Amino acid sequence: MSVLDIKDLQVSIETEQGKKEILRGVDLTISSDEIHAVMGPNGSGKSTLAYTIAGHPRYTVDGGSITLDGEDVLGMSVDERARAGLFLAMQYPVEIPGVTVSNFLRTAKTAVSGEAPRVREWIGDVRTAMESLRMDPSFGERNVNEGFSGGEKKRHEILQMELLRPRFAVLDETDSGLDVDALRIVSEGVNRIKGETQLGVLLITHYTRILRYIQPDHVHVFVNGRVAEQGGPELAERLEEEGYDRYLKAGV
Repeated sequence: MSVLDIKDLQVSIETEQGKKEILRGVDLTISSDEIHAVMGPNGSGKSTLAYTIAGHPRYTVDGGSITLDGEDVLGMSVDERARAGLFLAMQYPVEIPGVTVSNFLRTAKTAVSGEAPRVREWIGDVRTAMESLRMDPSFGERNVNEGFSGGEKKRHEILQMELLRPRFAVLDETDSGLDVDALRIVSEGVNRIKGETQLGVLLITHYTRILRYIQPDHVHVFVNGRVAEQGGPELAERLEEEGYDRYLKAGV
C-alpha cells in the first residue's frame, strides 16, 4: 500500500499586489484504493493544492511537507513526480498544436516507465482504453486538445491516466463542462482504473453530482486555505443541502 501524506502545507503566490498566502496549513493523508473528495467555494485553495502536488512553478511552498511513501515530493522535479506515480488531470487542459494524441501518449508512457512500450501491445492497450471511454479511433490522430469539446478533453485526461497507471491521481474539477453522458463515462473510467490498480484519488469538485458516480471514502471541506471540516460521504450530502455559508459566516 502507498501513502501520499500532506502535512501543514503552506503555499503562496506572487501577485501584482505582492505575496498572497493561499494554503494556510493543510493536513491530508491519502492511501492506496481510497477516494478523497475536496470541496469548497471558489478561491478556497483547492486547485492550489492540486498544482502544488504536481509541482507547478507558480506556487511557492512556505512550509510543511508532501511525501510519497516517505519520499520528499517537494524535492522532486515535475517529471520525477510523474515517474514516482503522481498524476494530475487538469481543470483546463492545454492545447498542444502539432502533436497528435497517439504520439503524445506513447511519449508520455515512455518517459514515465523509462522504456518505450512494445508497439503491437501498446496499440492494443490504446484501442481498448479508447473503446472503454467511447472514443472514436480517429481521436488518436488529432492534435492534443486542439478543437476538443469539454467532454473530449476530460476523456483524454482519463485516457492518459488509464495508460500511465499512476499510484495517485489528482482530479481537478474533472466534472466541469461535462454533460450527463460524458460525466458517467469519465466516472466509469476512474472507477475502473481504481478497481484494477488500487489507485488513490484526490477528487476536487464544487458539486456533488460526480460523487453520485465516484463514491468518496472521505470528504474534506476547504475554506480560506484550510480544511474546515472532514467526514464521510454524508458530509457531501449535507453540503448539497446547506452550501458553504455556515463556514464563511464563521470566518473559518
